Amino acid sequence: MSIIKRFASTKLQQFVIFMLATLLTTHIVLAHDGKHKADNIAKPERVLGHLTFATSSHSKEAQDAFEQGMLLLHLFEYPFAIAEFKKAQSIDSHFAMAYWGEAMAYNYPIWDMQFRDKAQNALNAFAPTIEQRQAKLKTKKEKDYFKSLDILYGLANSDTSKYQRDMAYKHFLSEMAQRYPGDVEVQLFYALAILGSHGGVRDIPDYMEAAAIAQKGFYANRQHPGAAHYLIHAVDDPIHAPLGLEAARALYKMAPDAGHSLHMTSHIFNALGMWDDVVMANTNAVKVANHMRAERGEPASHVGHYNFWLLYGLLQQGNFAQAKQLLETAYEEITHLAKPPKAPMILDPDSDPVGSLLQMWSRYVFETGGTDTEVLNWTFNLQDAFDPNLNLLYVKAFMAKDPERIRALKKQYKELVAKLRRTIMTLPEKEMFFLEYLKRTEVIEQQLEAFEQRAKGNLAAAIASATKASELEGAMPYEFGPPFVDYPSAQLLGELNLIQGNYADAAAAFAEALKRARNKVQAVKGLAQARDAMGQQLK
Repeated sequence: MSIIKRFASTKLQQFVIFMLATLLTTHIVLAHDGKHKADNIAKPERVLGHLTFATSSHSKEAQDAFEQGMLLLHLFEYPFAIAEFKKAQSIDSHFAMAYWGEAMAYNYPIWDMQFRDKAQNALNAFAPTIEQRQAKLKTKKEKDYFKSLDILYGLANSDTSKYQRDMAYKHFLSEMAQRYPGDVEVQLFYALAILGSHGGVRDIPDYMEAAAIAQKGFYANRQHPGAAHYLIHAVDDPIHAPLGLEAARALYKMAPDAGHSLHMTSHIFNALGMWDDVVMANTNAVKVANHMRAERGEPASHVGHYNFWLLYGLLQQGNFAQAKQLLETAYEEITHLAKPPKAPMILDPDSDPVGSLLQMWSRYVFETGGTDTEVLNWTFNLQDAFDPNLNLLYVKAFMAKDPERIRALKKQYKELVAKLRRTIMTLPEKEMFFLEYLKRTEVIEQQLEAFEQRAKGNLAAAIASATKASELEGAMPYEFGPPFVDYPSAQLLGELNLIQGNYADAAAAFAEALKRARNKVQAVKGLAQARDAMGQQLK
């Protein structure tokens, strides 16, 4: 996520809109090369990997466009994939799988989002009813592919929820995978269906099943972008990420012209604490995104998903000067816009420039310990946006020294969470991510209590609250990317124990923090300090 929205006002769709606005077809080279062809590129040509997808089409030109669309589909470059599928349709209006491909491109499984009406329109362009479509199809496999879409979009039963459709689709794809065990495309779509059935919330057993399928596909064709891509999604957590490192390196080489693939590899680098690679990957992602903006006559942007990950990588490198320069440029850009977030902008900073800036700002404050007073004094036009306002209260409580001030901020935080909960409960379908976000707020409420007790000088009570926060956070599924809770609770617990002189407990807490976020600099330093103190006690 690692992180989009199902409705215009929800997390998944707004994030998708941002991501789609940052895609560009330009050549890049390996993230660890330190060079980027986008710096002096002329007219780009797409290099996206290689796959073979047999169809009943008799037109080579239409088949080529279809396979280009399939490469883009596997890389989540949805608008570009749709363009290629429509091109195939225009060449061969009877090309069944070109219509299927377009309909598939209206489903974003990892981001828990789909456009049912657009998908149905694409299928209706081939034939207006399920029965008529089945009658026109020439092979059993193509009939199965179309039937899978009838299930995915609920075309035979529109009363089913998205969750029910996703689960039924996964079940049907599992049957297809058994019927066509040697077909890499069928197997990969089954792997993707497994991942998509959890709405972006990590389920380790299912994710490992998807990883095994994708890994088999990757070893069968190391030029298949979908195999590498889905393997990365399945293993981008600190424990399993080593399984995706080869795929991440390969994805850079095989699909340099898909903007999403640039950033996607940093999911593995981040999970492994490979900060130089995180920085290089997202530096290049930002470059291609801004080249795209330049082609449209738009100025460069210094906020958004790639810039947030870039900022975090720079902070972990200890490159505070460059991180601050990026943040200042972002602040100038957003201040110049002078626009508030799109209310209520539910839980997705990436969907809005102001929200993205606040996310970057709060991460900078936490990672630098709030030592930059100039940055701390910035103001933001947030209005009624949930996530930015929650983050702002969180940061203010982190920085406050007066327990009365922290208590007041804690009260505001709880009131805003209650309002958020009521808003979520009014949504027709409650995304799994929303429920996980509410668990995040429970963690932070325990942290706010720890902040207040620390300000009172009651370290024992602060440690008790931090312990509860760490337990709650540890029970949550891992969220890819920078820590989901900005101030990791195990790190906070370690720091409080250090102050109290509980060095063994501090060392244990920092070790736990490093299990959850490999090579995180503050936890590395804290663990070393705790162990040094333990050594001094033994002398």
